Amino acid sequence: MSFRPEALRGAASGDPPVGGQVTYRLARNAVVSEFHKGRLSRLDVCDAHPDLLRAARGVGEVTSEECPICEETNLVLVSYAFGPGLPPSGRCVASKSELTRASRSSTGDVSCYVVEVCPSCAWNHLAHTFVLPRRRRRAEA
Repeated sequence: MSFRPEALRGAASGDPPVGGQVTYRLARNAVVSEFHKGRLSRLDVCDAHPDLLRAARGVGEVTSEECPICEETNLVLVSYAFGPGLPPSGRCVASKSELTRASRSSTGDVSCYVVEVCPSCAWNHLAHTFVLPRRRRRAEA
């Protein structure tokens, strides 16, 4: 499942607000354009790490958007959370409740990254990032 800041709006009152979002759509469009013009090869753009492909097949959220490279398969969104108190390699987030747990277990703000992946051709691109302020456990509040 992927998360955007608006996914957590409307949560229980008293929850901290969600930070801003950075979208990488312009950079994505530039890479896709360069590929279609022949300036980048498929090997240049279809280089997803095997763990990212595994996450896309296992816990990713399938979208209705077709892969801009192979034009055969729909893209999958994979979300990761990084922050103090989380594993150094981050945590792959598969649901809203998992993101909430990650923000509660962190000792600070959680940085979230959403990557679009094509499980067929291995194309991938960072779609957007946002910061989720630390959520306190009820006992701390």
